[in-house]
Amino acid sequence: MGFPKSEPMAAAFEAARAAGARGEVPVGAVVVDSRGAVLAAAGNRTRELNDPTAHAEMLAIREACAALASERLIDCDLHVTLEPCPMCAAAIGFARLRRLYYAAPDPKGGGVDHGPRLYAQPTCHHRPEVYGGIGEAEAAALLRGFFRERR
Repeated sequence: MGFPKSEPMAAAFEAARAAGARGEVPVGAVVVDSRGAVLAAAGNRTRELNDPTAHAEMLAIREACAALASERLIDCDLHVTLEPCPMCAAAIGFARLRRLYYAAPDPKGGGVDHGPRLYAQPTCHHRPEVYGGIGEAEAAALLRGFFRERR
């Protein structure tokens, strides 16, 4: 099930594996510009930074904004290994990202296609194009393996 991975999604998986190796939940995110050049890549760092907002998406968005010296990432795309939570989905909208590509859905904690479905709300100011299921099986296996080792 799912679609083949792109180069940016492959880079997001690298960041996810690195996060898992650091003891973080293995989620990775990559922001690319309109030409596909990587502006930022990050994995979760919530434990390392003692920061509940240090999700991969948030860190990648912050880094990309700094690289462009702008609070908006117009014409940029985000590739992430797990459906963004509501906090990250809101940040994606505020950053005005053009497209969101994610691997595994998150029925429990997702905020895009599950949970509050943020982009379907009338109060949502910006709705990126959303494409899910890219590398879904690999992302699900990575997450299952991580949590299995901790039980």
